[in-house]
Amino acid sequence: MRKICPVCEKGHLVPTNDIVSEIEGYVFVERGERCSNCGEEFPYEEDSQRVIEAARKLGVWPEPLKLHRKLSKSGRGVILRVPADIEKQMSLKGKEEVAISKVGKKIIVEIL
Repeated sequence: MRKICPVCEKGHLVPTNDIVSEIEGYVFVERGERCSNCGEEFPYEEDSQRVIEAARKLGVWPEPLKLHRKLSKSGRGVILRVPADIEKQMSLKGKEEVAISKVGKKIIVEIL
């Protein structure tokens, strides 16, 4: 029986061995499943644990961080404030350019 994607609920999860994760410049390749419709990737737990262990040994595993914030409205746009601890950790000055993308129900912000 083929699994339905929990993100888009349209595609099927297909086994893959080329899920790429990048942590602090190091590239890791994992096995897992990918949605045939939206492309969302779901690494297998055992592969993710191996990547975490390798990243810890390299000293590049990030601190666990999942902060909850409310969005604000400004004019016709929505604002997301970056918490001070992240600002300090990433040495942000407030003038950086960012790329914003949507992946499923996630918003990804990357410093360019």
